[in-house]
Amino acid sequence: MSSSHALRVVMAQFNPLVGAVEANAERIVASAREARDRHGADVIVFPELTVTGYPPEDLLLRPEFIRATAAAVARIAAAVEGVAVVIGYPTSSLGGLYNAAAFIADGAVKAVYAKQRLPNYSVFDEKRYFVPGTTPTVVEHRGVRLALSICEDVWFPEPTAQALAAGAELMLNLNASPFHLGKGRQRTDVLRARVRESPLPIVYVNQVGGQDELVFDGGSLVLDAAGEITQRAPFCVEGLYPVDFTRDADGRLLPVPGTLAPEPSEEEAVYRAIVLGVRDYVTKNGFKGAVLGLSGGIDSALTLAIAVDALGADAVEAVSMPSRYTADMSNADAALEARQLGVRYHVISIEPAFDAFNTLLAERFAGLAADTTEENIQARCRGVLLMALSNKTGRLVLTTSNKSETAVGYSTLYGDMAGGFAPIKDVPKTLVYRLAHWRNALTPVIPQRVIDRPPSAELRPEQTDQDSLPPYDVLDAILERYVEQDRAVDEIVAEGFERATVERVVRLVIVNEYKRRQAAPGVRITPRAFGRDRRYPITSGFRR
Repeated sequence: MSSSHALRVVMAQFNPLVGAVEANAERIVASAREARDRHGADVIVFPELTVTGYPPEDLLLRPEFIRATAAAVARIAAAVEGVAVVIGYPTSSLGGLYNAAAFIADGAVKAVYAKQRLPNYSVFDEKRYFVPGTTPTVVEHRGVRLALSICEDVWFPEPTAQALAAGAELMLNLNASPFHLGKGRQRTDVLRARVRESPLPIVYVNQVGGQDELVFDGGSLVLDAAGEITQRAPFCVEGLYPVDFTRDADGRLLPVPGTLAPEPSEEEAVYRAIVLGVRDYVTKNGFKGAVLGLSGGIDSALTLAIAVDALGADAVEAVSMPSRYTADMSNADAALEARQLGVRYHVISIEPAFDAFNTLLAERFAGLAADTTEENIQARCRGVLLMALSNKTGRLVLTTSNKSETAVGYSTLYGDMAGGFAPIKDVPKTLVYRLAHWRNALTPVIPQRVIDRPPSAELRPEQTDQDSLPPYDVLDAILERYVEQDRAVDEIVAEGFERATVERVVRLVIVNEYKRRQAAPGVRITPRAFGRDRRYPITSGFRR
């Protein structure tokens, strides 16, 4: 580091494994040593709750988990020399359980900051576990006065104002901020608002990686005291990113401009987040790969591309399971998709199983007309086959339903819903098409006629999705207003939608809550996802 520089900070865009306290601590030590030896760091800053991973949920209620975390922090302090380390961890040493940040130097914890603003909305429920802090923490290192803060603290004026009043020259903000569409702009707007109120440079360090339904997209960044972004780390990539600070003629601390990683388009951001979420869910849970049903339709085609991009072709198996209603072009397109992506591919007809079920049920169903029951039996035959392959090979079944279908129950419980993870569960159908176009622009892996042809479940003759549902552009617009914005039926109708269509869609959303409660987890990419984000009762008399 040049002598003109006052401080070199390394942003550690870190992908922890929730609950793996010892393994996370070992990786923290290794990263700190690399930051010292390779990058000449004075300080390395890790994300929120680095030691435990975020969110640890009810692990925080186990006393032995908190004790193990405290022991890991002590080991980190003893193992790192020559560089200061800022880590996030839960601690009960302050008289309650706090979401804390520790400043470690010279073999000891020199200062501890307790998070003041505990989010308790959307996917967050920190008030279930933590007590809020009330005071700033400012520590001097290499002649620079550093303030610590954690995630939600910078969404409010007071913690930053406290730090400035306490003499801070630089804010180090530790984050576990999950991805959703538009989140990057929100973060930037919030950080600029803080800097306008309290002119402190901010180093914003964000977690990266998938954790169940959440994906943390990184994008760590630095703002100067005028609110300009001077450096931004890549999105969805783990790594160490050095930031230099110098002083101007008046002694004010200034970040030296560095690399600004490009901001991805909406389609690229969503696709990369889902790929990261799939990769981490499969690998962190110890599966040997993934298996999925390939129908020749756009949802399974997109899911296959995501799986291959996440895990590699060798770890993915695709299975076509045609029936008497499957079109020849669907079979041909499924085979082409598998061939273009280089995955292991099998064809297993469900006709023998479907015939067997019809025979078993013939006496009980005598005199009753065929209906969705027979359609669902076909889907459940496929679910049984996929789960058998999963059991035998150790590969996780990826389901292929999108958010539009999940919202209105256009899927079969224990059929096409059967599986362990749902990559596009939070992706509306209209966005599925956009993602397919974006992925094909890289390399054409989804046949154009799969994108162009009307979608169909192919469970009865000449079936299309629009036999049962409104056009997807209309359906998705209604769902966005009702599910994500909590708009009432009358409000949606006032925007020009047909009342009968709105009421039908809303009724389908309400009565299919029981299905969603049994669905596989999937990557959250919208501001209001089904699962831990949108929580509604199954048994409810509310119908508006």
